[in-house]
Amino acid sequence: MNGPSLPLSRGIARVTEAALGPYQSAVIRIGFAGTWLLFLLREFPHRQELYGPSGPWGWNLAKELTGDNHAFTALLWSDGQLWFECCYALAVLAAAALMLGWRTRTASVLFMVGVLSLQNRSVFVGDGGDNVLHLMSIYLVFTRCGQVWSLDARRAARDAAARARGAHVPADRTGPVLWAVLGLALGTATLTGRFDGDWLVPTLLWTSWAALGLWWAVGRREAWREPRTLLDVLANVLHNGALVVIMAEACLIYATAGWYKIQGSRWQDGTAVYYPLHLDYFSPWPGLADLMSSSGTIMLIVAYGTVMVQVAFPFTLFNRRVKNVLLVLMMTEHAVIAVVLGLPFFSLAMIAADAVFLPTSFLRRLGDLSARARGRLARHPGRTVPAPRSPEESTADHVGFTA
Repeated sequence: MNGPSLPLSRGIARVTEAALGPYQSAVIRIGFAGTWLLFLLREFPHRQELYGPSGPWGWNLAKELTGDNHAFTALLWSDGQLWFECCYALAVLAAAALMLGWRTRTASVLFMVGVLSLQNRSVFVGDGGDNVLHLMSIYLVFTRCGQVWSLDARRAARDAAARARGAHVPADRTGPVLWAVLGLALGTATLTGRFDGDWLVPTLLWTSWAALGLWWAVGRREAWREPRTLLDVLANVLHNGALVVIMAEACLIYATAGWYKIQGSRWQDGTAVYYPLHLDYFSPWPGLADLMSSSGTIMLIVAYGTVMVQVAFPFTLFNRRVKNVLLVLMMTEHAVIAVVLGLPFFSLAMIAADAVFLPTSFLRRLGDLSARARGRLARHPGRTVPAPRSPEESTADHVGFTA
């Protein structure tokens, strides 16, 4: 009995004692939030045509569609221009806050609301990258993605250092005020019937709001160690489960894309890549597209290589070296798509999804390089400013993450 029970107990302890993949969850947080933020800023002059109440996809048409599919969007709560501008500004601010890791738990919920509200308002203006971002915005709510590389981690490390010195740490006032304001807004929306016809998103919003309040209340009591430990365990289980779902989602995207390509005659004869290179909509650099498509051999290699990499990637997760090679190839492919086909946000979204498989050692070195670069830009050129380390980072050093 001790044989199988020992590995099982170790596995349970690994899943419950710590939130795995702190660097991977941080990089996908930064990647998806940064992608959405850049998109909103680039489309700011065209926001009325994309999502505005008087855009081509009119308010009444959007209202009728969401009434049929029960999709959540706060933009349809009012057809006023001021409401639209406030929602757009909230989406921008939530994306910036999540990218920087400021009040990450709250920012992740607001980020999800912003993504769903805008994308469900005009479902016909997106592409595959928007679909990935749509799903990942929901998954990020369940992750503890602010453990490293965030303002939250920096504040936690600063407070821990102050307590170690015996200094007084002032009580957090921003968190409770933000929680109260969001609770008032959520209650108003519920009582006025704004959530009629949709139950998933309101349930998630109310659950998140209650969980944040409970977390703050338990954290204030030094004597409540057991409830805090229980909440930590639950948060770790949710985080690790969400991280597995994100990895499975990325594998599913590539596997289905690869197998569908195999069934296409253009992919079978190696000419599938040639045609989009000669469409005006996907040719921001016609000269570069002509150069790439001038060689039939290159087109054949790219077409067959794309299919093989996408089909093979899910099976390479059990071999770290092969997985890392294919990961580099896929990220390079998306970078080329961003430039040659003019799809930067689709490529950024896919690269952010791929980043969940990056090795911890690589991400740590990347963080160290960023810290050194920041040190060189500091007031004293010869002084390197080390990156702040949170208590969760120390745990991550011992836990590791090899996906």
